[in-house]
Amino acid sequence: MAWNEPGGNRNDNDPWGNGGGRRGNDQGPPDLDEALKKGLDKLNKMLGGKGSRSGGGGDGQSSGGSAGGYGAILALAAILVVGYVIYQSFYTVDEQERAVVLRFGEYSRTEDPGLRFKVPLIDDVYKVRFTSVRTAESQGQMLTQDENLVSVDLQVQYRVSNARDYVLNVRDSNEALAFATDSALRHEVGNATMDQVLTEGRAELARNVERRLQAFLEDYGAGLQIIRVNVESTQPPEPVQDAFREVQRAREDEQRLIEEAETYTNKVVPEARGQAKRMIEEARAYKSRVVETAQGETARYLDLLSAYNTAPAVTRERMYLQAIENVMSNTSKVYVDTKSSNNMMYLPLDKLASGRSAASASTDGISGSGTGNSVDVQNLTDQVLRELRARQSTNSRTGR
Repeated sequence: MAWNEPGGNRNDNDPWGNGGGRRGNDQGPPDLDEALKKGLDKLNKMLGGKGSRSGGGGDGQSSGGSAGGYGAILALAAILVVGYVIYQSFYTVDEQERAVVLRFGEYSRTEDPGLRFKVPLIDDVYKVRFTSVRTAESQGQMLTQDENLVSVDLQVQYRVSNARDYVLNVRDSNEALAFATDSALRHEVGNATMDQVLTEGRAELARNVERRLQAFLEDYGAGLQIIRVNVESTQPPEPVQDAFREVQRAREDEQRLIEEAETYTNKVVPEARGQAKRMIEEARAYKSRVVETAQGETARYLDLLSAYNTAPAVTRERMYLQAIENVMSNTSKVYVDTKSSNNMMYLPLDKLASGRSAASASTDGISGSGTGNSVDVQNLTDQVLRELRARQSTNSRTGR
């Protein structure tokens, strides 16, 4: 029998299970409305409601299922809303951040790092990177004091010092920093000459820009602190760069020659000063020696004068003997001219001294050489005087 014929097995052979009787063990697809109703009933039971009754009329069953479905949806929506509110009520502030809280658009507080609470839809939180160092660059062409055009590249390192001022006082702190940097740079370059900007004045230019820029930011209340300003490069315009390089090389040569001259000066001047000081010291020593010698000679002359005034003859003879002694101590031969004869008398002092030394060697023993020489000279002088007197007496008798 065909599956669609009337009667017979109560249409149980319908493959979709749409027969007039109740389905037995068919494996056809479930009814979508029935599956949805069962899911809503389970959710309603989970939320504490009552599931839809299986008996009763069809209209009552349908209205009960719809009411239960609406309640479940409302409950689920309430749960989602509560979860979202709880999620939005807490936030985290990192170690490098500070959080500025505004309540109804008005400043409320500044939060430190950690887990924090806020009122959703009422409080607005703005997180600011507080400890990190930021970098801004500025470059451009500007006129110097002597009306020359230069190109300057500048780098500014800064950080946020006040989170409240950074968020509330200035609409865009980075843009305000760029404008303030350009203004400070042009002001300082306009007060300097081209040579100062391009050569030795770059370090001073960076310091002046840093001070002026920090003053501008404090006036603005931007909440920023300048850490360092670096002048990366300063160059003349492109058409005159070759000529400027020539000028720079000439200045470098000039500086090199100046340093060489200073090195030579540092080497020569100390030596000249040392020599001058040595000559001054030698002159002072010579002066002292001459003065002391003169004073000694003067004192000796005064003593001799006193002795001469006391005994002129004795003193005169002693002075004569000392003069003869000084003369004979430096010569080995003496020629004596006598008044009574035209012949000159020859005295071999070296022979006489050698004989006298040999005779006195046995008696003097191991006496000092200086003392022996002075005694020999004295004895030799006495011998010469005696010899002279004897020859003068002989000549005088021969003349008679």
